[in-house]
Amino acid sequence: MGLNIGGHVEKVNGKELSYSEFVKRYLEKNQPVVLTGLMDDWKACRDWVYENGNPNLHYFSAHFGKSRVQVADCGSKEFTDQKRVEMSVSEFIDHWLKLPKEDGSYSNRQGNDQTVLYLKDWHFVKEYPDYVVYTTPLFFRDDWLNIYLDGHPMHRDPHNYQKTNEINCSDYRFVYMGAKGTWTPLHADVFRSYSWSANVCGKKQWHLLSPSQCHLVFDRNMKNSVYDIFADVPEKKFPGFREAIWLECTQERNEIIFVPSGWYHQVHNLEDTISINHNWFNAYNLSWVWELLVKDYNEAKEYIEDIRDICDDFEGLCQRNLAANTGMNLLDFFICISRFSFANLIQLYHLVRNYSNFTRDPLPRIQYLIINLTCLCKVALKMESMESLSGNEATLVGVLEVIGQSEFLDLCIALNGTYETVIGPTSDINYSLGNNLVEMDFMEDYDFKVSNPKDLITVIECVLNKVGCFSSNKNINLFSKLSDIKSQWLCKR
Repeated sequence: MGLNIGGHVEKVNGKELSYSEFVKRYLEKNQPVVLTGLMDDWKACRDWVYENGNPNLHYFSAHFGKSRVQVADCGSKEFTDQKRVEMSVSEFIDHWLKLPKEDGSYSNRQGNDQTVLYLKDWHFVKEYPDYVVYTTPLFFRDDWLNIYLDGHPMHRDPHNYQKTNEINCSDYRFVYMGAKGTWTPLHADVFRSYSWSANVCGKKQWHLLSPSQCHLVFDRNMKNSVYDIFADVPEKKFPGFREAIWLECTQERNEIIFVPSGWYHQVHNLEDTISINHNWFNAYNLSWVWELLVKDYNEAKEYIEDIRDICDDFEGLCQRNLAANTGMNLLDFFICISRFSFANLIQLYHLVRNYSNFTRDPLPRIQYLIINLTCLCKVALKMESMESLSGNEATLVGVLEVIGQSEFLDLCIALNGTYETVIGPTSDINYSLGNNLVEMDFMEDYDFKVSNPKDLITVIECVLNKVGCFSSNKNINLFSKLSDIKSQWLCKR
């Protein structure tokens, strides 16, 4: 029995779509889309591809051959994923070129007994920062995950954090390369993040399942999901699988697919393919990240429950296991969203304080910041019930201490640049955020110490109230607009 295909992913010309339209139609609704027309000026589309559309594999060997990469064996399952091996790019290319030729390209043939390898998760941008091979499209610029990891380690726990640890110093910007026939098993993306994938060359076939139906691909105990949707899926083990209604998509060369949070998907390369992929999250899908962390935390705790009475630091062990299995733990997430809360508050304060000095209306940016802070506040409200975040030295975040750190200043500047791009500039001159951090006098008034989600909510609410009062003294019209935005978006206890 074949899959039940209920429709196809919409394709839209990205040049005819504004950022606000993308947010309303796809981010807020958590809907997939394929975007065209956004890769015309990419260096990758020139350097990495021959005129006939085939990948220029020799270029990779010549320029990046010594890089060490993770390669998946598409014919070998290990736990819930394909078996991974490490090799150099040159070794991977040599293996690819030995595959039988088909129609002038190097492609896998049905029945070929050679191992088919798929290069995945190559941190190309991190490894070659000066080789600007593409530009992240506007719609995906508000990327809190990668902006954060560019200057901060993901793990603060000394048991997890080592400066040389690849998990801590890496990002979530990847290059994928695979011959025809390579594929990725059914999965949902890391952290339940958004992802985008751009085909530099080749063609991919996608099958996607909406979050509302994802329970149908799990077993009766909701522990294991289907590995390959085209294999013989046993109905006894996966009783709901045949009821699932899938979206199908054939992604062509120079097209970018947006995969929203929580959508399970399986992907097959129909041709020799090179793609560029990012995972990211921001205010719009922050709650998805938190819900996954809670689920994985409960599973990690349940798994070692039988040693609770003999474990000196049971909670610490749970957090370490969660970080190892999921990529971050509850403490990591709390520290991350605390810093983004402070950064958004600083931006909001400066925009309101300097409202009359801007040559362009900053109100759209102010509205965007309040939406961000509202989402952060809503997630913090959900976090209040977690005993492990009730407040201790491990979670203590001093606001004044944080805003004095150079990496936090870099985060603010990067975030400011992002908002300048996606929302629009507020001035014709370069407005430097860094020189004005000392103006955060209201922070000094309160001397905030944040050790739990409740503290974080208090900071957000106090600063929003301060900003509201400040704006009412300077500009009655601005205060009225701010009040309207707050009443619409600000979360209530």
